Amino acid sequence: MTSELTMPALSPTMEKGTLAKWLVAEGDKVAAGDLIAEIETDKATMELEASTSGRIAKLLVAEGTDDIPVGSAIALLGDADAGMIPDSLPASQPAPAKASPAASSSDADAPRTRVSPADRIRVSPLAARIAAAKGMDLDAITGTGPNGRIVRADLGLTRVQADTRAAPPAAPIYPTPAPDTVADRQKLNGMRRTIARRLTESKQTVPHFYLTVRCNLDALLALRQQINAAAGENGIRISVNDMMMKAAAIALAEVPDAHVQFGGDELFHLSRVDIAMAVAIEGGLVTPVIRDVGALSLSKIAQESRALSDKARAGKLLPEDYSGGTLSVSNLGMFGIDEMTPVINPPQALILGLAAAVEQPWKVDGGIALASIMAATASFDHRAIDGATGARFMAAFRAIVETPLRIVA
Repeated sequence: MTSELTMPALSPTMEKGTLAKWLVAEGDKVAAGDLIAEIETDKATMELEASTSGRIAKLLVAEGTDDIPVGSAIALLGDADAGMIPDSLPASQPAPAKASPAASSSDADAPRTRVSPADRIRVSPLAARIAAAKGMDLDAITGTGPNGRIVRADLGLTRVQADTRAAPPAAPIYPTPAPDTVADRQKLNGMRRTIARRLTESKQTVPHFYLTVRCNLDALLALRQQINAAAGENGIRISVNDMMMKAAAIALAEVPDAHVQFGGDELFHLSRVDIAMAVAIEGGLVTPVIRDVGALSLSKIAQESRALSDKARAGKLLPEDYSGGTLSVSNLGMFGIDEMTPVINPPQALILGLAAAVEQPWKVDGGIALASIMAATASFDHRAIDGATGARFMAAFRAIVETPLRIVA
């Protein structure tokens, strides 16, 4: 018996993956838990383990293949004592189809539908795909194929009605630079393509609005210096970003109407602040999530943010490290950016963008003096959050930042 090894869903949002590298060859024996491939997702490169023992009968996908849909077969696993795939198999175990340029376009382009081994015998793959797309009950259909197998003709549809392929959208046309201006051409990796797709969808489908407040950071910077000095050389170092994430969590607790998510006909009010922290890595951006920030101490936030940043830059994030998140925080202050306007990361309804602290004249204790001023800009989903609610959140955030003892209370 052979079974399919399929492209796994390594995160809740993963739809496609890249088979970066095979760690086995055809004919190799594997045991459950053995590493068999490296899969590149939009977030990281992860190792795929064999779920059962056996022998690699056939590698169906070549290394470096992009955009493999989740659930698609990538290899065939046979019995450990079996050799390669025989030329013929029993009728109950049909040989896997090989891709052919002459294959029917309707078969090649239709979406794959997973069916049980018993269903493979009583329904053809094409009929199963059409029935799934049309919501048809196969139990109510009598098959006229061999041994009573249900085939496309048994569904009572014309070929036009049975075609489950959606008309592909017109591909955007991007101008090509003049050849003498191009220094290099680089194919987009899975992460870059996913960022491009998701953020384009965000700007096209989410009605953004933006609010900016300017915060005096002098008291916060002084408190951070005291905390780190008291911790000593071997203690946990607190960053400005750690304090900002804690301030955002406290502000959401004070303005819960800003801690929501749009759900079509529903509005979800969220009970726990899970912050997706933007981390720049080679080739893109990832957003590992710190859970329940409101309940964590500053030192615990610092520990988790360091650990997740290190894993992100090493490409070792696990799905649970970056799934979820109720809002995002993106800090470009270390690059000297005066102000930023971030793009919402759906399905979240809020992202907070932080800039650098700039020394400038400010009203201090009734007079004018130099102060370290930071611009904080939030992007809100107007379907879920109104302007006044967003303004209350930003005012609460500024008040907490400028009274930093509330962050450590």
